[in-house]
Amino acid sequence: MNVVDAAAIFAAGVAAGGINTVVGSGSLITFPTLVALGYPPVVANISNNIGLVPGAIAGAYGYRKELKGQRERLLRLGSASFVGALIGGALLLGLPADAFEIIVSALIGIALVLVVVQPRLQAWLLARRENHRPHGGPWLWVGVLATGVYGGYFGAAQGIVLVAILGIALDDDLQRMNAAKNVLSGVVNGSAALLFIGLSIVGEARIDWPAVLLIALGATVGGVLGAKVGRRIPPLVLRGVIVVVGVVAIVNLLA
Repeated sequence: MNVVDAAAIFAAGVAAGGINTVVGSGSLITFPTLVALGYPPVVANISNNIGLVPGAIAGAYGYRKELKGQRERLLRLGSASFVGALIGGALLLGLPADAFEIIVSALIGIALVLVVVQPRLQAWLLARRENHRPHGGPWLWVGVLATGVYGGYFGAAQGIVLVAILGIALDDDLQRMNAAKNVLSGVVNGSAALLFIGLSIVGEARIDWPAVLLIALGATVGGVLGAKVGRRIPPLVLRGVIVVVGVVAIVNLLA
């Protein structure tokens, strides 16, 4: 890894940390960056997952005011995120690498659609807020579990999916749901990271630790900045950048 590559990975980490805190699709920045620099897709995904954990923690801390009064909810839903992340991580390591490239190309495409339609989705959620159930019920737990599986396997735009699910099931302020999203995403990334680290010790998973460190440092900075100033970034510009990077990632994977 040369200085230019290191700077690119760190910058991608900063961008991803901020985007994950505000929107929830930062992996569409870091993952394609690693792939473009020559990292094998599965190694890039695992290293990216681990590296983004500190950014998730920083983002959750930045939203600590909105997290007040949500302890019981997060404990219940966090268990679903934990189990889902382990299932997703096991699928990532158990399925062939060729399958990963094809599946992730499809997942990135779905994630890009979610990024584009998020404003309309958010407006729809706000419009039907009065009809939300106060505690979500068992279907919310199942939905969070499924999102955890997705997050443990790849995870780009899992935050957008979580906000949508929470918005449909709960009667609460959107910023509080965004704060809960940050915590649940952190549980998914952290749980999958522990699984990957454990398996790497016995030689069943490969991690590029220099890339992890650079992403972690960048994502921590980005998470703090995202919680403070992320809402000042023009949404159209942010979504445009994410879509372009995501399309490039799909082209690289399929090529």
